[in-house]
Amino acid sequence: MTKTNLITGFLGTGKTTSILHLLANKPEGEKWAVLVNEFGEVGIDGALMAESGALLKEIPGGCMCCVNGLPMQVGLNTLLRQGKPDRLLIEPTGLGHPKQILDILTAEVYEPWIDLRATLCLLDPRQLLNEKAVSNENFRDQLAAADIIVANKSDRATSESEAALAQWWQQFGGDRQLLTATQGEIDPALLDLPRRNRRALPVSAEHSHGHAEKKGLAALNLPAHQRWRRSLNSGQGHQACGWIFDAETQFDTVGILEWARLAPVGRVKGVMRIAEGLVRINRQGDDFHIETQSVAPPDSRIELIAEGDVDWNALQSALLKLRLADSD
Repeated sequence: MTKTNLITGFLGTGKTTSILHLLANKPEGEKWAVLVNEFGEVGIDGALMAESGALLKEIPGGCMCCVNGLPMQVGLNTLLRQGKPDRLLIEPTGLGHPKQILDILTAEVYEPWIDLRATLCLLDPRQLLNEKAVSNENFRDQLAAADIIVANKSDRATSESEAALAQWWQQFGGDRQLLTATQGEIDPALLDLPRRNRRALPVSAEHSHGHAEKKGLAALNLPAHQRWRRSLNSGQGHQACGWIFDAETQFDTVGILEWARLAPVGRVKGVMRIAEGLVRINRQGDDFHIETQSVAPPDSRIELIAEGDVDWNALQSALLKLRLADSD
């Protein structure tokens, strides 16, 4: 049986960063796998995890449990039966609801395959000060379904967010564990704790969104000879717009960072080729984190998520102008 953990959290709480930390600190000799789902189509998280050494399966474009769970079951079966990993980490989109996923993982058909351990939910306590987040049922139910709450981004905490966390924990914590973390650095030993939280969750009333037609489960890729492509997705009051550029395209370093920092959206995530190699971009609200390295990725991918309407054409026009002249 494969030890399995669900790692949830709302948009921008640091799920991918935490999973990368766990993969980097897994027991030597163990084979780990990750089933990752993103709201958008271009597969940023898959690109970030590509060099982690884990078996990886992506389900882009919304929610892995749509269509009676078929996308998730196909990805799950592929990893379990072909990969035979020692551990499987499942990362749903930040806009995903945990009930349908937990229902699939605890279904009778998977009893011989899955040893479901503790569910972890990452939380940025500052989101407890945001009425839109607190009133979102997916946000509430992700926290309600967890065995362990990880209050991440402790380095960004304020007295107000700490007070909000203490109040929330007093009301909703129960007998579960509450931990704090910075940069998603959590102890891999937590993954072996048992699943104890069996509280019933409602089916999400917000569980409806549009999907572009896709072939198979792979994230968006470019057809031969196409230099770049845009993809849109929407649902639950959010819109996502992502771009993928070929391996020959490089971007002005300062320009792409300013474009990402100033874009009128709440979430920006990207892996971009620049003259110096690679820059990873991660922005949630005003929190802006970048990381550079010399080894460039096989392509460039960037995705923006916003509440409400955004002029994607204007953002695209500005983005295209940031391509370096010899890569147009």
